[in-house]
Order: sequence, then structure tokens, then C-alpha cells
Amino acid sequence: MSSSEQEIQQKSIDNQQEQVSNADINATKPDSATDATQHDFAAAEQYKNKGNELLKTKEFSKAIDMYSKAIELYPSSAIYYANRALAHLRQESFGLALQDGVSAVKTDPTYLKGYYRRAAAHMSLGKFKQALSDFEYVAKCRPNDKDAKLKFTECSKIVKMRAFERAIAVDKPEKSLSEMYRDMENITIEDDYKGPQLEDGKVTLKFMKDLMEHYKAQKRLHRKFAYKILCDIDVYMRAQPSLVDIKVPDEEKFTICGDIHGQFYDLMNIFEINGLPSEKNPYLFNGDFVDRGSFSVECIFTLFGFKLLYPNHFFLSRGNHESINMNQMYGFTGEVTAKYTSTMADIFTQVFNWLPLCHCINQKILVMHGGLFSSDNVTLDNIRRIERNCQPPEEGLMCELLWSDPQQWMGRGPSKRGVGIQFGPDVTEAFCKANNLDYIIRSHEVKDMGYEVAHNGQCITVFSAPNYCDTMGNMGAFITITGNNLKPNYTSFQAVPHPDVKPMAYANSLMNWLA
Repeated sequence: MSSSEQEIQQKSIDNQQEQVSNADINATKPDSATDATQHDFAAAEQYKNKGNELLKTKEFSKAIDMYSKAIELYPSSAIYYANRALAHLRQESFGLALQDGVSAVKTDPTYLKGYYRRAAAHMSLGKFKQALSDFEYVAKCRPNDKDAKLKFTECSKIVKMRAFERAIAVDKPEKSLSEMYRDMENITIEDDYKGPQLEDGKVTLKFMKDLMEHYKAQKRLHRKFAYKILCDIDVYMRAQPSLVDIKVPDEEKFTICGDIHGQFYDLMNIFEINGLPSEKNPYLFNGDFVDRGSFSVECIFTLFGFKLLYPNHFFLSRGNHESINMNQMYGFTGEVTAKYTSTMADIFTQVFNWLPLCHCINQKILVMHGGLFSSDNVTLDNIRRIERNCQPPEEGLMCELLWSDPQQWMGRGPSKRGVGIQFGPDVTEAFCKANNLDYIIRSHEVKDMGYEVAHNGQCITVFSAPNYCDTMGNMGAFITITGNNLKPNYTSFQAVPHPDVKPMAYANSLMNWLA
């Protein structure tokens, strides 16, 4: 996609995201109602209008509160549910968005926006067939509506493509990247390429410094070196366990970072604040390196490069966005295809399958992307035995490590995301006690200060993508500890400027249309 095409597409997306159309926000006053009902409706409309204003200013939690109050007063308006679903989608609470989409359709089967909201939630959860059913219904109801037909057509393409991918994958032997790279070893490096080059096929500190400057100048790493890095990472990750044990020596510092989400210039700012990775300055990045942000390629090759340079002092955990469903919808697949090839996008899928699921620091701190489990008595050995070379399943230990979230109240509950669970302080306490841990660190959620301490200090969230998607206004953060003092220290930081390429520039167009 050219820069001019990106600009045109993004302007269209921005216009759609800044609007809440009259059809969405104007409920119909009940024709025949008691004075009490009319009073409730009028009050509900005021809450809805406040919610709409908050939605426009991207204060999603407050908007949800307003819509909830409107629904409590007058639960017969499909529009209230649909608007709240949109706010949940913006917060990535896909499970709650799906519930509201279902409620909107049940409340008023003729309100077609409800079907769009339900479809958006289904797509966000990778349930494309269910989304297609909603698009098909709307297209039939509006046979002359070009927009409805376009959405149906695009979703149909996705469903057919995924069916084709499954068909050709049957009994297909997996080929290692080392074998694949043999066909690429003779790739010519053009005379006009002036960028960083591997030295005898190896990553060096000079290469990494040159690479970061190259990326800051918005230039691309040559495809020959990109493929070689992927090949070497694949070989290394295949030999790693699902749970990696890390030993931090006494007095030495160790840094844990959360989601980066393709925000390369903010990643560079972390290294500016906290120092470049080295054997004396080790790091752990806790998943969701890619998607949404439009510099995901730059982020992932920087992180993979440092992993190869300092394999015992630089660590990477898998997040829920290191998966094919997320990558196809939220931009990484499109970005890799635009900057390199669709073949490379397929290679990333294979490499991501081998990323470790979590890390245990000095036998006292467990670090995973999502959270804890629906089952009691899960041990670290249970985690070590997870067969991770696959796409994340919809349930079980691997799913919950990547998708779960903490809740304030005791016990367990259904996930607001529609995948994984929510777990309370009692669950965290029991897990830590059973596994002789001091606390857990996880990521996966935007936090105003970039971090949050919950569950009596035993559950810490760290999120390292400030002003997430250029809209949330949050700070980013990272955590530092020392080997003989595992008390977490927090550093928050603001977003830094980046080139004028908007988040989601490479995302599937349906995700932007449905926003």
C-alpha cells in the first residue's frame, strides 16, 4: 500500500471513528407509555447522550457507565446496547461486546447496527463464520446497500481463505526454517542497499545499533538478513521449554516490559531511559510485540535481534497477539506482506508458535502475558509440560496463560474478553502459595500509569505501550528488580512522537469499518 493510499484509507477510518451516527444515537421515544416510563426514557436518553460524548472523546470506561445507567432505566432500546458494545470493543472486552450485540439484536431484531456489533465481536474472537451469518442477514435485509454487501463479501473472503488454508494444511509435513532458508541463501544484496548487514551471518552489537538507526529513518532491513534472523530464532526457540527459568544474580538489575504493540519509537524510548540490552542489563518482554501499532516489523526484528545477540540475558514471552487470528485482523500480517512478502508472514506464524509461554525469575516471580487458571492446583511443572507448538486453543492452561485477567472480587468469573477467565485475589494467593512464589507479573491490559498492583501486591500488571493506538492517553511503564531484592520498582513514561503512519494502518479493513 502506498503512503498516499494509506493516508486516504486512514482519513476514512478516522472519520468513521470520530462519528457516532444519528441512527446510532437517537432512540425512538415510546409511542404509548405511562408518565413514569416516559420519564425513565427521558432520563435514559440523557445518560446515552453523555455516553456518546464520552465515546467521542475516547473515555470508554465512563461511556460504558453512562450506557449502563441508560439500560438500567430503559432496557428496551437496542441502541443503548449497541453503543455500549462499541465502547467494549474499543477496550478489547470482546466477550462483553458480544453480549451487548446479542442483547441489541434480541431487543430489536430490526435494528441492523446490532448485527454489525455482534459481528465485530465475533470477528475479534476469531469466529468468522458467526460474523458472516450476521453480515449475510444484513445484506439480505438491505439488498441495495453497497456497504452491507461489501462487508458480507469481505467476511466471506476471510472464511473461504481460512477454509482453504485448513484444507492444504492437512497432512502437510512441517518444514523447518533452516530448510526453507536454503532456498533463500543466494538472495542477491543489491548494490544500492546501504543498510545494516549481518557479520558472517551473525547478529553483532554494531548490527543492532545500525539496525535501530536504520529503522528510525524508516528504512527496511534487507530481506536476506530478515529471513536469516527468523531462521536462527526458529532454531533457538524450538529448543526452549514452555516455562523458562531465569536466574538474576545478587545486586544485578533485571527489567520486565509489557505490551509493545508495534510502537517502535516508544520501544526505542525504553532503551533510551533504561539502557540498551546487554549482559549487564537484561530484559524480559512479556508478549504482544506486534499488531495495532504500524511499526510491528521494526519492533519484532529489533527484539529478535537482541535475543540472538544476548540469548541468556534477553527473554521473550508469547502474548495472545502472537497468533494468526490476531495478526490477520489487527495488522501484523498486512504489515509484513506490505514490507516483505506473504511467505514471511507465514514464517512468523511458525516462529511465534515456539515462543515460551512464561518465565520464572529466581523461583519466586512468575511472568506470563495473561494470567491464571480456571483449575485449582496448577503447578509450574504442569506449565512446563504444555505442548505449545500450536495456535492458542480456546480453553485450557495455554489459553488462560495468554488471555486471562485479574478481577477485584474473590473467586473466578467469565472473561470480559470472551476467552480465558477472570481470577480473584484468593486464586492468586492460593497459586502463589502452592508454587512457593512471591507474586506474579502479567501484562495484557492498558493501565493509566502503565502498571497496576492488585491482589494484595501478588498480581502486578505492566503495559509498555504509552498512548496505546494513539488514542488512550495512558503512560507506559517497565519494572526493575535486583536479584537479591525482588521488590518491584516502577518507571512510567510518556509516548514519544512517531512518523505519521496511524495505528491499524495495515489492519483488515473490516475491523475499521466495524468500529
